[in-house]
Formats: sequence, C-alpha cells, structure tokens
Amino acid sequence: MISLQQMRYLLILSEERQFLKASERCFVTQPTLSMQVKKAEEQLGYAIFDRSSNPLALTPYGEEVLPIIREILEENQKLKAINDRLEGKLKEEIRIGIIPTVSVYMISALFDRLSALLPQVRVVFLEHRTEELLSEMEHGALDLALLAGPYQQPKFRTIPLFTEEIELYGDLGEEKAVDVLALDGHQPWLLNKGNCLRTQIINFCKLQDQPGFAWDYQGGNLDLLITMVNQNGGYTLLPSNFRSPLERTGYRKKIHSAYGRPAREIIAVFSQRSYKVQHLEKMVREIQHTFTTKEKGPFCLLDWK
Repeated sequence: MISLQQMRYLLILSEERQFLKASERCFVTQPTLSMQVKKAEEQLGYAIFDRSSNPLALTPYGEEVLPIIREILEENQKLKAINDRLEGKLKEEIRIGIIPTVSVYMISALFDRLSALLPQVRVVFLEHRTEELLSEMEHGALDLALLAGPYQQPKFRTIPLFTEEIELYGDLGEEKAVDVLALDGHQPWLLNKGNCLRTQIINFCKLQDQPGFAWDYQGGNLDLLITMVNQNGGYTLLPSNFRSPLERTGYRKKIHSAYGRPAREIIAVFSQRSYKVQHLEKMVREIQHTFTTKEKGPFCLLDWK
C-alpha cells in the first residue's frame, strides 16, 4: 500500500494539476515528485493522472480513488491532533471562513465572546467569497463556514443561524420605507462581482432588465458604497446588522415588494465527521444567541447565486 506521504503528493497534485506548482507546495523537486507519483501509481496498479492532458486530468480510476485518499489523510490528521492535544503539544485551532458582508459586523461582535467561551481554542477567521468558501470546505481547509444560504450538501451539516433583512440606504424621500418599483431609474452602487450581496441586489431589484447607467461604479466594501451614495446620490442595499458612522440620518429604509421584504438567511456549514464538532456546536449556539432575528416578516429570502 502507498505511504501517507505519497497520498499527500497525489492529493496536492490533483489540486494543482501541474507538477511544478505541486512540487513547490510539497517542498520537493519536480523529478522527486514525479518519481513518487509514478511509484504510487505502480503500487496501486492503475494510473491516477492522464499525463496527455494539459493541465493534468484525473483518470476514471483517479476520480474514484482521490476522495478515499483525502478521507484517509483527514482521519490521520484527526488522530495526530488528538494525540498532540492530550500530550499538551497543541492548542486546538478552529478555522472559520466567512463572507465579507457578514465578517464586517460579526467578527468584532463575536471575537471576545468566542475567546471566553472556548479559552483553549485558537480561533482564526478567514474572509472569502461564497464560492471560495465552499471550495475550501470541500478541500478540508476550513472547519466552519459562515455564509448566506441556501446550501445543502450531504457530507456537510447546515444549520440556520439567523434571518437578516436587507435594507436600502439612499436619499429617496422622507418615508421610512420604499417600494422596490420606486428604485427604477436611480443609480445602484454595487459590490464587486462574485459577492453574493451584489447578486442579490441585481436579482431582487431586477437591474439586469434596466438600461445601462451613464457611469456604473462597483465598490469593494460597504463603507465605500455608503460614501458613494452620500456624494453622488442613488442607493445601495445593506445588511440590517451592519451599521456605519458614515450613514446619514433618514437614509436607511425598509424595502417593500409584492413578495415581502428582502432578507437573507445566514447559515453555518461544517463537516458531519469533524472531531471538533462539540466546539463548533458551541460556536453556532453563541452566534444564534448573539444575532437573534428581531424583525418579523413577511420576508422574501434571497438566493446567494
């Protein structure tokens, strides 16, 4: 049977699909990596990689065996972590991936709470867009993902955390609420492509059906969008839990539509088989307690895609 080291080489090569990049990640020379991969394939009896493809592609056998190799390495890492912890060599680390439009208010609210709740755990927050988060979860690089749903995958456990209303920010009159149809013709200020809140704004406000604006600016953070609205008019949409000192009085408003007020469901995703499950469940309960939904619907839940 192939060694754990050979398994790691195979896994990294399957992710990079290039011998040079994979050898750099493995801290070995390219010929060494190539020799070890070839040796592993000979021991297994079948080729894992189709070398005629550029970049490398998995063979049908490789498609079947790589998930098993990944699982073996994950289980071995769990054993090592348990042993290290019991021997006092390791302070357990939990890596939490979080989308930018949630991290902007959640990390500051949770950091001290989680530190007090789990003093023996080192919490690491990593900010990624949704697609990146899900990819990192698939590859075992994250213990917990916090994102906007819906999302279901059999190998992961998905837990609803709270429902968050999406509100309008803009100088659109004195009323405390506006109808979504009244936004037609006003300049929307959007986040960059790939951000789920941008997608939700475009879909809910049906911006794809509107003619192009004379100048379409795409900001990279919520404070910048608020500044652009303050300086140039128009509107943007903000999560209800986010507050900024840049906001002007009377600019934050509810949005009404025939389908209810726009909202998103924030969810937690983690592996069904994680040995850190007790810690993860404690974190989830703390988030639910901290961000209990106060507003009542009816809500129109938006998809992140």
